[in-house]
Amino acid sequence: MKYFLISLLSVTVFISALEVVITQHRARKLFVEIQEQEKIHDELNDLWGRLQLEQSTWATDDRIEFEAVSQMGMIEPGSKTLKVLIQ
Repeated sequence: MKYFLISLLSVTVFISALEVVITQHRARKLFVEIQEQEKIHDELNDLWGRLQLEQSTWATDDRIEFEAVSQMGMIEPGSKTLKVLIQ
């Protein structure tokens, strides 16, 4: 009976130690995955900032006017061709 209890206790301790190792391994894998996801998050935030800056650059009034004149041949109408409507 005594050897049975010692054997049972030894097996229980071994299984418990094995579970601790497995759990620690899972925790390390999850930590690495979190680090990778945080790196991707930071890269996407940087890209988002650059895209917002690029959009603000392309959407300036001067840029729109330049594109309208150079690519579409648009010109500002003279004062003789403008008609003002008053309600």
